Amino acid sequence: MQYIRTQANGQLVFEESSDFLKIPCCLYGFHNTQTTEHKTASGRTVLCYHGTLDIPQEEQVCPKCGAHMHVNQHPEITLQHLNIGGNLTQVIFPHNQFRCPECGETRSQFVSFKAEKHRITEELLEYTQDLLGSGSYTLKEVSDITGLGKNVVKGIDKQRLQDRYTIDGVRLKKPENRAKYLGIDEFKLHNGHRYATHIIDMETGHVLWIGHGKKKQIVYDFIDHVGMEWMESVEAVACDMNSDFQEAFEERCEWIQPVFDYFHIVKNFNDKVVSEVRRDEQKRLMDEGDIEAAVALKRTKYILTSNRSTLQRKDKEAAEGKVLSKGSTLFHKEEVVRKSGYESKYDELLAENALLFTVDLVKEKLREAYRQMNEPDMAEMMIEIIDLCYASGNNHLEWFGHLIENHFEGIIAHATYRISSGKIEGMNNKIKTLRRQGYGYPDDEYFFLKIFDISRSDYIRNPASHRKCD
Repeated sequence: MQYIRTQANGQLVFEESSDFLKIPCCLYGFHNTQTTEHKTASGRTVLCYHGTLDIPQEEQVCPKCGAHMHVNQHPEITLQHLNIGGNLTQVIFPHNQFRCPECGETRSQFVSFKAEKHRITEELLEYTQDLLGSGSYTLKEVSDITGLGKNVVKGIDKQRLQDRYTIDGVRLKKPENRAKYLGIDEFKLHNGHRYATHIIDMETGHVLWIGHGKKKQIVYDFIDHVGMEWMESVEAVACDMNSDFQEAFEERCEWIQPVFDYFHIVKNFNDKVVSEVRRDEQKRLMDEGDIEAAVALKRTKYILTSNRSTLQRKDKEAAEGKVLSKGSTLFHKEEVVRKSGYESKYDELLAENALLFTVDLVKEKLREAYRQMNEPDMAEMMIEIIDLCYASGNNHLEWFGHLIENHFEGIIAHATYRISSGKIEGMNNKIKTLRRQGYGYPDDEYFFLKIFDISRSDYIRNPASHRKCD
C-alpha cells in the first residue's frame, strides 16, 4: 500500500493507491476520492474525506407519478465522523436534490449514515451515546473527546434519556417491576430554597418519580402514574418526619406503613436536643461566673453527638499512631496524627453536668431500641425514652419526647420492616455530585432525566451488586 502526502491549493492532500482502505468505517454508498487536512481554532487536526455518494435507482423514480427525476443541483454536505486517534474527521460529499419534470415533486437524496437532527454520522452518534451512557464523563469531557459542541452533546444526551425513560418525551414510562418498599425525600434543586422530591425503589435504588416541591401532590401524582394495582405490592415507605408525605400515603394507600429510621431520629436528636442543651448549659455557666466550665464545653459538639464506640475507636487509632494526613517537605506541612483522649473527655463532660448525662442516656437507649427485632420490645424501650425526656424537665428533651409520641407507630415499625433511608441519602449525594459536575442544570427536565439515569447506572454495569433490603 502507498500513502503519499502532497500539497494542493494550500491544503495537505493524501493520495492513496487503489487497494488502500481510504476511510476507517464503511459508510454505505460513500466513495472517498480525496483526503485533506486542516486545523481547528483549538489546534486539533481535522481529516476531511471528500467523495461521492451513490444514487440508488429507486431514488431516481418519482414516488407520486413514477417519472424519472432529474438531478437539480449538487450542494455539498459535511458530516462529522468518528475520531481517528486524537484527530477529528469529516465526510464531505455532494448532497443531490431531485426534481420530477412531470409533477414538480422535489426531494433530497437520502443519506443512510446521517444521524437524524444532527450534521454527524450515525456511528459518531452511537459513540457519543455510549460515552454518555457510561456515566463516567461529563458533557464537557464528551464534547472534548468527540469534538462536538457542548449543546450538541446535551441534545444527544437528552434525546437518549427521553427515548429510554419517557413515552414520546411527553410522559414517564411506568416502572416495569413492582416495588415492595419505597423511599421518599426532598433534595435541593436550586439556590433560593427551591426543592424537588424523589421516590425510589428501596431494593434496587432506582428513582421512580421526581416532582417539584415537597408537598402531598407529589405523592398523589406518583400514585396516579403507577396505578393502584401497582401500589398494592408496596408494604412500607421510608421517609423523614415530613407529615405531608406520611399523610398522603395514608390517605390513598392506607395499608402502607410509614417507617422512620434511626438516621432521621438521631439527626433530630443531635440537632435539636444535644446541640441546644450544650449551648444552653454553656450560657448558664457563663451567667453563673463559672468561666472554666463554660470554656470546657467549647468545641465539644462532635464528642457529645458521637457514640461511645466511635470515641473508643478513635482512641484506639491514636494509640496505634494512625496518620490522618501525610506531611510535605515541599509545602512545609507537618504530619497530622490521630489525637487521643476522646472517651475520657466525654466522661469528664458527663460527670460535670447531670443534664448532659441524661442526654447521653437517651442517646444510648435510642441506639439499643433500634436494634430490636420485634415491635413490642422496641415499643417498650421507646416508652422508657419518652418518660425519661419528660422527667428531665428540659424543654428540648420534652420536645423530643413529643416527637417520638407523634411518630410512635412509624418508629416502632422499623423493628418489622428493617428499612432505612441509607439509599435515599446515597441518592441525594449522587444528585449533589451530578449538579456540581454540570455546574448547575437550568433545564430541570434534563436534570431529572439525568437523575433517573444515574440511579440505574450501577445496576446496568453490575446487577448482581444490588441486593435485597433486609
